[in-house]
Amino acid sequence: MLAPETLPMVIALLSALSVGGAVLCLVPSRLIGKPNASRRLQAITAPDGSAERRVYPDESKRKRMIEATLRELEDKQKVKQGAKPTLTGRMRQAGLKWSRNAYYGICAATGLTTLVALLGGLGISLFPALGFAAAGGLLLPHVYVDTQRKFRLKRFAAEFPNAVDVIVRGVKSGLPLVDCLKIISVEAQEPVRSEFRVILEDQTMGMPMDQAVQRLPDRVPLPETGFFAIVIALQSRTGGSLSETLTNLSKVLRERKKMQAKIRAVSSEAKSSAAIIGSLPIVVAVLLYLTSPDYIILLFTTFLGKIVLAASAFWMGIGMLVMRKMINFEI
Repeated sequence: MLAPETLPMVIALLSALSVGGAVLCLVPSRLIGKPNASRRLQAITAPDGSAERRVYPDESKRKRMIEATLRELEDKQKVKQGAKPTLTGRMRQAGLKWSRNAYYGICAATGLTTLVALLGGLGISLFPALGFAAAGGLLLPHVYVDTQRKFRLKRFAAEFPNAVDVIVRGVKSGLPLVDCLKIISVEAQEPVRSEFRVILEDQTMGMPMDQAVQRLPDRVPLPETGFFAIVIALQSRTGGSLSETLTNLSKVLRERKKMQAKIRAVSSEAKSSAAIIGSLPIVVAVLLYLTSPDYIILLFTTFLGKIVLAASAFWMGIGMLVMRKMINFEI
């Protein structure tokens, strides 16, 4: 039994508990929490019944991985663009299977051939002939390698969108990426076929697919190959729909190709005008020599005439370079 003096305290305590329970019952349930199922349902359903977008931790993590991968690949591309290709790299990009010793041997043979032609055919004295032979031995192989390199890169850029389309159709039909690359390495045109065969060889030797593809821009330094390497690297590291991404890449490549063709068509008139302007002094000089040789021979026999010829050639060269810079566009 309770003592008489404690009975009022017990009655007050019970009254307080009763009032508190009543207050809790009146408070809206959204202020005191809901079961997990109710909270999940409210998170994905808006009040009007439509689905509400929510960023889950996995999605935000994937976005951070994509951003980090893009920054890493962009830094690598900047380093590669700043570095000039070596002699071996230039010959590899030109599709030539020469070694450095073979290149130097070709330079020596070219210089010796130029010396013999100048001494025997034109009757030039020894010292000027040596200068021309050294210039020819250093310049002619260099120009040949650069010409072959530009021609090979141009052919690769023309065929590469077709190879990307093959990958897109193969991935959409359920083929793995490796099988799509095998199809390209067998059925595509050169030089795309040989470059994708190198990718497969690297992957067969144990190199991951993204790393094998990232070596493609080193062998073929084009923006198209850089885009392709970035797409494959992102897909291998962060996942996603490879077919959709490559479809967008294929559209971008074909639009670039259309833009290049449009620029060539628009600038063809300017190129023709530049060619006419650049060749006009030479044509006029040849016609004057054929019609009035005594009139123009002073330019070649007098000291003042040689100075005029040198200055004219210098300024004509500058003008041709300026015109070439004005009519060449890069995309």
